[in-house]
Formats: sequence, C-alpha cells, structure tokens
Amino acid sequence: MMQCDPITGSCLLPDEPTATQRQPTASSNVVIRYVGDPMCSWCWGISPVVKQLAEFCDQRGLSFMMTTGGLRAGGGDAWNSAFKTFLREEWSHIQATTGQPFGFSLLEQAQFNYDTEPACRAVVTVSLLLADRGLPSAAALAFLAATQYKFYVHGQDPKTESFYHDICEQVGLPFDEFCQTFTSQRAREAVNQDFVRCRQWGVRSFPTLLLEQHGEIALLATGYVTAETLLNRLNAQLPEVAERSTE
Repeated sequence: MMQCDPITGSCLLPDEPTATQRQPTASSNVVIRYVGDPMCSWCWGISPVVKQLAEFCDQRGLSFMMTTGGLRAGGGDAWNSAFKTFLREEWSHIQATTGQPFGFSLLEQAQFNYDTEPACRAVVTVSLLLADRGLPSAAALAFLAATQYKFYVHGQDPKTESFYHDICEQVGLPFDEFCQTFTSQRAREAVNQDFVRCRQWGVRSFPTLLLEQHGEIALLATGYVTAETLLNRLNAQLPEVAERSTE
C-alpha cells in the first residue's frame, strides 16, 4: 500500500531493487529542481509553495525544472476499505496542514486503479510541447496544478485522455496535439526517463526540491515545507541571490 509520512509531509516510493547510482547532471547552471507526482497528495499540498518558488526563480534568473517521480506507476494497490480509509485520513490531514482543498467523491467509487503513470506522462507531454515552442518547462506548473485540482477536489480520473480537455483549454494548448503526444512513444520514453532520473538522484519521497550548481546536486527540502522556510533556505545556499533580492 502507498505510504505517506504525516511528520515529514511526504509520500514514499515503494522499496524496489535498483542498479542506478546518484549522478550529477552535466549542466553548469544553477537549477532548482522540483521532483513530484500529480497523484501524490503532499505534492498537491505543497502546490502553492512550488508556484511561489517558480516565481522566485523567474525573478532571480534561476532555472526551474520539474521531474515526475512515478509514485505508483502501474498502480496495483487494492481498492479496498483499508486503502480508502488511509486516503481519507491522509487527505484530511493534508487539508488541515496546508489549507489545500480536497473532495472525497473518488473514495465512493467501487473501483479505481491508483496508477500515477498517465498523470505523470500528461505533465511530461505538456513539457515536451512547451519545449517544442521554445517555452520554459515552468509553464507546465499551471497544467500540473489544474490536474491536481481536478483529481483531488472533483475526483475525476486522470488516466483518461478526456480528463485533460478543459485543462488544455485553460493553459492554451490544442487538445488534439496534446492527445497525439500523450499517446506517443516519445512521451512514454520521456516519462520513463523522468522516473529513472529521479532514482539516479536518490529521491525516494515526494515532494523533493533539489539545488543543482555546476553539476552537483544538493537537497533543498523533502516533504512539505512553507514558502518562507524554503526561500530562506535557498537564499542561505545562494548568498549572491540573497544580495540581489534586497536591492
């Protein structure tokens, strides 16, 4: 069953053998990396904080990039009373902690496969389409937040293509182009690359925020954190950014 830690405010990947090792990327730029999953409840809880972080990065000239983690790619959790009780209690706790809204109509469904791969692939699809247009991947945050809202508040199923029709309209992407890419081998390979990259970085829970400088990756935060705490922590690790922010 899915595991979430109410103390750290994070959802944990299942234990699995892996031959990958933590590896830095080749970029020499400063990059803030957000690693999460659209169907990770704590990632929905931290959504407003991540938005503020992305805005901060834009103002300071820092790169902001998202990586989807594949919390439960493939699903497989039994949709029984124990799992639904766990989700109800977890969502209620996150709502009380973060103020983010939750609906519980999904828990009334007789069957549901909590497979997070399609929602991750949808976010990756939008990132690919943005890159094709020469736009930054941070612009996919609005799509991610709308996906999370429709799932957590309205209880709709993000595994279906039709789920994303109105969301594409909201962010100004042609739905037919989204569907073509969403179902393509290109998108499937790209999302799998995200999952592998997440594990190469040693990320085992979501949300996780990383700071990359000159190819070296350091942990900014794992689990839920307030915007004030996160930005103070980032400023402390980037003194030159702190100096510019006070000018």
